[in-house]
Amino acid sequence: MSGRRDFLDALTAIVGRRNVLTDEAATRRYRTGFRCGGGAALAVVRPATLVEQWRVLQVCIRANKIVIMQAANTGLTGGSTPDGDNYDRDVVIVSTLRLARIHLIDQGRQVICHAGATLFQLENVLRPLGREPHSVIGSSCIGASVVGGICNSSGGSLVRRGPAYTETALYARVDSARQIELVNHLGVRLGSDPEEILRRLDCGEFTEADIEHAADRLAYSRDYEKRVRAVDADSPARFNADPGRLFEAAGSAGKVVVFAVRLDTFAAEAGARVLYIGSNDPAELTRVRRHLLMQGRELPIEAEYLHRTAFDIADRYGKDTFMAIRWLGSAWLPKLFAIKSRIDTWAARLSVLPDNPSDRLMQAIACLLPDHLPLRLREYRDRYEHHLMLRVSASAVEETRHALASIFPSGQGAYFECTDEEGEKAFLHRFVTAGAAIRYRAIHRDEVEDIIALDIALRRNDLNWFEQLPAEVSSAISHALYYGHFFCHVLHQDYVVRKGADLVRLKQSMLDRLTERGAEYPAEHNVGHSYAAKPALIDHYRRLDPCNCLNPGIGHTSRRANWRSNKSSSD
Repeated sequence: MSGRRDFLDALTAIVGRRNVLTDEAATRRYRTGFRCGGGAALAVVRPATLVEQWRVLQVCIRANKIVIMQAANTGLTGGSTPDGDNYDRDVVIVSTLRLARIHLIDQGRQVICHAGATLFQLENVLRPLGREPHSVIGSSCIGASVVGGICNSSGGSLVRRGPAYTETALYARVDSARQIELVNHLGVRLGSDPEEILRRLDCGEFTEADIEHAADRLAYSRDYEKRVRAVDADSPARFNADPGRLFEAAGSAGKVVVFAVRLDTFAAEAGARVLYIGSNDPAELTRVRRHLLMQGRELPIEAEYLHRTAFDIADRYGKDTFMAIRWLGSAWLPKLFAIKSRIDTWAARLSVLPDNPSDRLMQAIACLLPDHLPLRLREYRDRYEHHLMLRVSASAVEETRHALASIFPSGQGAYFECTDEEGEKAFLHRFVTAGAAIRYRAIHRDEVEDIIALDIALRRNDLNWFEQLPAEVSSAISHALYYGHFFCHVLHQDYVVRKGADLVRLKQSMLDRLTERGAEYPAEHNVGHSYAAKPALIDHYRRLDPCNCLNPGIGHTSRRANWRSNKSSSD
């Protein structure tokens, strides 16, 4: 191809003019992450079929373009957006959101999800069958895709199931000779020609007789329950660079182009109950964790931790998201955030408006809404610093009550059994915490330098799990938000940093302390451009993408000359 115009014309011939975006305003929400990340891109391409996705990849590799695959663009670590403007070649973002088909196989016991299918969609497809996905929407992302979870080794809140993982996938890799190879390890006989394979999957042209059931190909982490129960092990239960969880598409972080993944599904829980624990002594929560993991016949479904500061920030700055989910349902969130992005893109052109106008508007509306949290949650907030929410199966309720009664009430803590409404609201309040921290930053830009968001996996035997920061670090932080998947010992730690602080030095100091404690990071997010990739990840990436054509720079924080994040939605 002679130039950019010919290249863009070739893309247009594949997907149509409306689906090749080049205008800066039109591409902005694809080039900018929800929490961090952003940079320039020559084009955003939106294929509607797997065949189109394959042809777009071919055109990009022939033209020596950098390809960044993107689904939901949750932007937690910047891994699905460009990282600045200093790449040595043009960047093309391929958005998979139109590739949202889901196939049910084996009467819904397994599913095949195309590249853009979301967890929201999958939950809705499985609900009438009385089944649910490996993961439910977790603590840190909105509208997350199924394939994104596999590629990023995402964990989520479900105690029994471990990180998102499969050994059955359909993907393309670019080999050392820059040739594109389609790898069909989906376990479905679809032919031999790449376009025939993709067309047949696009159209659902296969039967149960075409589906292979290989016992040696896993579609979820079957050994995780054993791992999480090993509370005296001197290593984390799960983390992003775990060599045992890096297999082809699993943990690939955009270094291959994934067309579809095959996953197990699970029987939905009926009659689950929520028990809410409060304590001023972290050791009491440790006793609960160790007792139920070591002696419980049945693991809790979820065990979510929330510190009082995180409770308060979510209470005030996550209220509108909480109410939107309650009133409209979680499936509306991706649409609402797309509208928000368009509003901010439009407002950025008008210099008379303040930064983040949509955030400011929604915050003002939230302040006018009635109180959204149950009275007992507020009472526990006032009495206790540390909060733990247990969701347990109906068959495990009595056993859990007995275990908690052996610890509480105490001089430091207590618990209560939630009504259905209290339980639903408690977990929803926990869910909106990460977005609330981002809202706080948007509203208080004059006071906040930025957020340092860490995703860490503690050793399973770490008794001193609650962090105590030294004075030289805590003095630079206005709010420290701690929340996470407590029984898995995975914590999200968001630090709201005061204006003028040295972010790079501060973050490195925190990471050094975590390394000394034997923690791994990230735990369940992509390394993106926020963490340096560990050796196991680097080896995995090199095997998958020896020419570094796909998402180059992933896992290399040194690409950034300066700290970069989305301090405002107009940056």
